[in-house]
Amino acid sequence: MAYQPQMGASGILGLNLHRGGLRLNIHLMKTAINITRLLSFTLIGLLLSLQSTTALAAVDTNNPPLVGSWGGPLVIGEDDLGLIFNFSMAGGEYSASIISDGLGVYGMPADRVRLNGRSLTVVIQRLNVEFTGTLRFDEAGEKLLRIDANWFQGSEMVPVVLRPVE
Repeated sequence: MAYQPQMGASGILGLNLHRGGLRLNIHLMKTAINITRLLSFTLIGLLLSLQSTTALAAVDTNNPPLVGSWGGPLVIGEDDLGLIFNFSMAGGEYSASIISDGLGVYGMPADRVRLNGRSLTVVIQRLNVEFTGTLRFDEAGEKLLRIDANWFQGSEMVPVVLRPVE
């Protein structure tokens, strides 16, 4: 079997395989390979830009998605203590207060509220609480549907899902 690689002037790489009376020609175009690479990098760039656009839409300060009341069950042991966060925004910064009948807390302000992309952190030092969550939007990335979070108090961690309170 004889191999005869050849490079033509058109950028076509030809490979001729000979075996007896059988001849097989294989041609690869360098241009086709370069176009494939270009398209794959373009597609990756497009996907990353769409992801960035969606994340930016989620934290638009002209239309803050988190402002309002968000509530859900806070189940510790067998008791549902109930949990409501009231979020507001002033000067581009979020603030929050907490209401929980089961904890006997009515309007206690959070010490720190931080929204980084879709990640939310609320710290309430007087209760030794750190609340960390992820904002979940609809498929279009426009409407905030819920906050999937964890309530850390002391050494205990409790999963919490907050939804808009009407």
